[in-house]
Amino acid sequence: MHYPFEVPAIEDDASLQNRSYPAKKLDMTGITLPTELVPNWKEEAINIFAELLEHQKDLRVFMDSCVRCGNCAAACQFFLGTGDPKNMPVARAELLRKVYRKYFTAAGKLFSNAENAVELTEEVLEEWATYFYQCSECRRCAVFCPYGIDTGQITMAAREIMARIGVATKYVTEVVHKVYQTGNNLGIWPLAWKDSCEFLEEELKEQYGKDIPLPVDAKGAEVLLVAPSADNFVNVNTMMGYAVMFYAAGINWTTSTYCDEGGNFGMFLNYFNQKRTNQRIVKAGKELGVKSIIWGECGHAWRAGFPFTNTFNEDMSDFDPPYPKHICEFTYDLMKKGAFKLDKSGNDDVKVTYHDPCNVARASNATLRMGMLEWPREMIRNTCNNFVEMHKDTIREKTYCCGAGAGLLADELMPLRMAGGKPRAEACRAVGANYLATPCAICKANLPLVMEHWKVPAEVGGVHDLFMKALIL
Repeated sequence: MHYPFEVPAIEDDASLQNRSYPAKKLDMTGITLPTELVPNWKEEAINIFAELLEHQKDLRVFMDSCVRCGNCAAACQFFLGTGDPKNMPVARAELLRKVYRKYFTAAGKLFSNAENAVELTEEVLEEWATYFYQCSECRRCAVFCPYGIDTGQITMAAREIMARIGVATKYVTEVVHKVYQTGNNLGIWPLAWKDSCEFLEEELKEQYGKDIPLPVDAKGAEVLLVAPSADNFVNVNTMMGYAVMFYAAGINWTTSTYCDEGGNFGMFLNYFNQKRTNQRIVKAGKELGVKSIIWGECGHAWRAGFPFTNTFNEDMSDFDPPYPKHICEFTYDLMKKGAFKLDKSGNDDVKVTYHDPCNVARASNATLRMGMLEWPREMIRNTCNNFVEMHKDTIREKTYCCGAGAGLLADELMPLRMAGGKPRAEACRAVGANYLATPCAICKANLPLVMEHWKVPAEVGGVHDLFMKALIL
């Protein structure tokens, strides 16, 4: 059994009411997907499924190799939180496997009553639309699966099929639409972005008595920072932390109003929009003539960015290195070179613990993943006197999702988000921390609500927030 919960009482359809609002025509502007269920949707869905099986060899392996041991059930925060058996990763994946067996196995094709093989019907499609949007693609289940089955990839396959036949969610498509319209997930227009940067410059001037810039569209800068747009409007201490860090290191940097967003919600919709969203960032870097592209504190931004940027874009040789770096890696490297003067007592008012965003802890190749497990921790150890780790079964590659990743950060899914976030809240409560640091905008959006809901007295903030408080200018 995985800390800190026992298996909940099972209740069929307990989470059936947690259904995302469907996408509307307005939400789909520029996304190049059907705005409603296509007339020949079943045939199209099976053709898309065949295409995915052809190009993603591991997906076929995942379809064939599950022995239904159930080891993943106790690993999933959404099953632990809801008790709905279809939120067991094995059962959710079975919704897709049953259709796979019907159309892609010999038994399913030959025998109409083949065991655990079903036709793709409107009822089945409804279950897909409900439960594949109750999975945050966090991949914790894969850590505990003896066969390494990645249910997150199975969820992504189901969403790809649905999106291309006209079944998507309002929240995810609306966010992607805003990126194409304004350059960021929040729908903030360029003038508002610049205005917010100027406001934060004034805040920093008042705090430090120095002109610390937050540059916008500065051509020829050394670094293009693609932070989550929430950092410039909600998590402002994180944004100011970036600025103070760059200032202390003497780094010439900028943001871009063409693409002032690191997050990539295309990853939660379909491959085409994940690629298109990513390419905007590289285009911004080339147009501004920067030397490097740095991702800000966002988990899924880094997961979508690091493994795929080189393949989504034909030529990254203009940049050094020829791949995106995470801001925690960037700051850690400078810190180890002695670029900063730090005073840990600046954070003596808090007892800090650290939440590994699931997309950071379980994404990309092993070398970079291990770095992203340790770089933020080293930053915290060098800036805080009071740092404590949560239980070993809830951190690093075993971390729990915040409860709102992969497009679940929608108001209509609030009960699911609170249920899914409970394991993280209880792990934080157990160590008595009053500050939960995390380098992820989605986590920073959901975890404060989770802490309040479960009555855990802990503030949630960024790693660079703490770094700024310890930095001596």
